[in-house]
Amino acid sequence: MGTGSKSSNTLVVPQANQALEQLKYEVAQELGISIPQDGYYGYMATRDTGAIGGHITRRLVQIAEQSLAGQSQSRR
Repeated sequence: MGTGSKSSNTLVVPQANQALEQLKYEVAQELGISIPQDGYYGYMATRDTGAIGGHITRRLVQIAEQSLAGQSQSRR
């Protein structure tokens, strides 16, 4: 991979990063999990980080399904 790059993932829509970050905090709060203020996840249980990621994925799928359903209804 590239030298010095923190991540190979690049967002197509830069604003998506802020939206995902907000979603992460919302999901964590719903699950009763506190996210480290310093951003270091090394002390968090894998079960907790996995739960947050799984719920985020479910929420994103739900949002996409609602969006697609709305698009198909508006075309009729």
